[in-house]
Amino acid sequence: MPDLSPQITPYKRLVLIATIIGVISGFGALIFYEGLKLAMAFFWGDLLGYVYPREGQNISQIAQWSLPSSLLLLLPILIFGSLISGILLAKFAPEAEGDGTDAAIQAFHTDGRIRKRIPLLKAVTSILTISTGGSAGREGPAAQISAGFGSLVGDMLGLTPRERRIALATGIGAGIGTMFKAPLGGAVLAAEVLYTRDFESEAIVPAFLASIIGYGIFGFFEGYTPLFALTAINWTIQQLPFFLILGFFCAAFGFVYIFTFYWTQEKFSALSSRYHIPPYLKPVSGAVILGLFVLMLASISPDAELLGFGGLGAGYGFTQLIIYSMVPLAVLILLPFVKILTTSLTLGSGGSGGVFGPGLAIGASVGGAIGILLHLLTPALVPAESVPAFVIVGMIALFGAIANAPIAVLIMVVEMVGSFTLLVPAMGAVAVSKLFLGDTTIFRAQVPTKAQSGAHRGEYDRETLERILVRDAMIPREAVITFSPSDELAKVLDFTASTGHTGFPVLEDGRLVGIITNRDAQSLRTGKGLCPAIRQAMTPAPLVVHPEDTLEKALAIMVGHNFDHLPVVRAETPDTLAGFLTRSDILRTYVQASYLTACQKPDTVPNH
Repeated sequence: MPDLSPQITPYKRLVLIATIIGVISGFGALIFYEGLKLAMAFFWGDLLGYVYPREGQNISQIAQWSLPSSLLLLLPILIFGSLISGILLAKFAPEAEGDGTDAAIQAFHTDGRIRKRIPLLKAVTSILTISTGGSAGREGPAAQISAGFGSLVGDMLGLTPRERRIALATGIGAGIGTMFKAPLGGAVLAAEVLYTRDFESEAIVPAFLASIIGYGIFGFFEGYTPLFALTAINWTIQQLPFFLILGFFCAAFGFVYIFTFYWTQEKFSALSSRYHIPPYLKPVSGAVILGLFVLMLASISPDAELLGFGGLGAGYGFTQLIIYSMVPLAVLILLPFVKILTTSLTLGSGGSGGVFGPGLAIGASVGGAIGILLHLLTPALVPAESVPAFVIVGMIALFGAIANAPIAVLIMVVEMVGSFTLLVPAMGAVAVSKLFLGDTTIFRAQVPTKAQSGAHRGEYDRETLERILVRDAMIPREAVITFSPSDELAKVLDFTASTGHTGFPVLEDGRLVGIITNRDAQSLRTGKGLCPAIRQAMTPAPLVVHPEDTLEKALAIMVGHNFDHLPVVRAETPDTLAGFLTRSDILRTYVQASYLTACQKPDTVPNH
């Protein structure tokens, strides 16, 4: 396909891009969704004999669900799905393992490209993972599939870097919004999920158009009813303090979810490296542990078996059961822990899927448990018809906070349940949850602001950057906070919390020996506390720049190595700290220089 003609206005180009992505997202989500339904009907229904609950079923329909009479095939089915998925991922696309949304975000912040094979492979491997019992959601695949098509559109139409960036973000939003019949929330998600403290405003309007088109196509075949069905639901203003308390519990479980997810991922990687486990067998190891765990629970009691099956799959069916208050309180209390563990085993070991669906199930369980407990304690204040409100608000408060996308998730979930009456308690709960979690995120590819994003690297004028020297932008030595290798890591986290800085030089006897970042310190958290010394987490012999270097050179180093900080040393004394430079310093100095240049530019050409 030829490049878009430069004679077409930028607005028309964006309309064309959004339309193409919307059409692709609609049909892509439809094919993926139908493939997943067929695979689940075969593995769970035909082979295992499991009449599983489904989202959107009414009470009489969902009441017919039943656990399988025999569990003999559960472990073989899990192993089969993880093995085939592992082989495909290891051989053709290792970057498609794990959560697809995070991978799409990472592609956005780098070169904006996703390999052409990814959409198909992500669809197949995710279907295999989820339909055979792996605990993973379908939003991650939808995001990476549609973002992959956005990248493909960029190649076919010869898009500029800016247009390619918008196309990728639009694909993320359109894919998720279409899959969950939540076009407005999906469009907002496209702009919100990329950063922890920023917003990709340029993507919002194209994402609106693409999401509506995708939703129209998907709904034409699958219907336009909301994803989840509701019964009579009610809440009162007197219950608002309880919803705020729910927000606190959602933040706590959100932190446990994030910590367990990445701790499991690191452990599987370490064990795989230590024992030379082939990459294609790594997901199998997680599936075996998952299967044995569910079989162990099933041998304890009927409620424990129910708990085990609640930890399998995407969790949408069990979320529907929780909305209908059809899950025992004892199971609800334990289900968040089980779902966190099963999701971490599935995706942490290299399975393919998303974290959104499991996150909703965890939030629904927390909300359902708190709602039922409040109903038992104060039935007059929290009647039975108010319990589903706590379930839905729990879904929003937990995942909205851990995804750093409270607005988008708030809108998405109310679209998914078809009720905007819960906006007020949901806003309060997700605000509390987000405030407690801060920038802690389930999507580690997110960056704080556009200043840290490689996607916006091309927006800097190189001539301006080459005119500015590092010494004009750096923090001078006397104002730099430094640490010693023998200092405790807790000190780094304390300074990060109090100053907002996320990186610090490490000096020993006045000499630069390393750099320590907040992420380095966080990575060595353990259940017994922090590793005692900075020397065990710092990066030794860091890359440096000199005061006489240009900001163009410094920014190239940062973008090329994905750094946010660079120590500044003098060329004649390379181990003596002269200052410290961050991406924010570069952006601030660049904006000031550009403003001064614009102010000094004459309005008219003088006569000679």
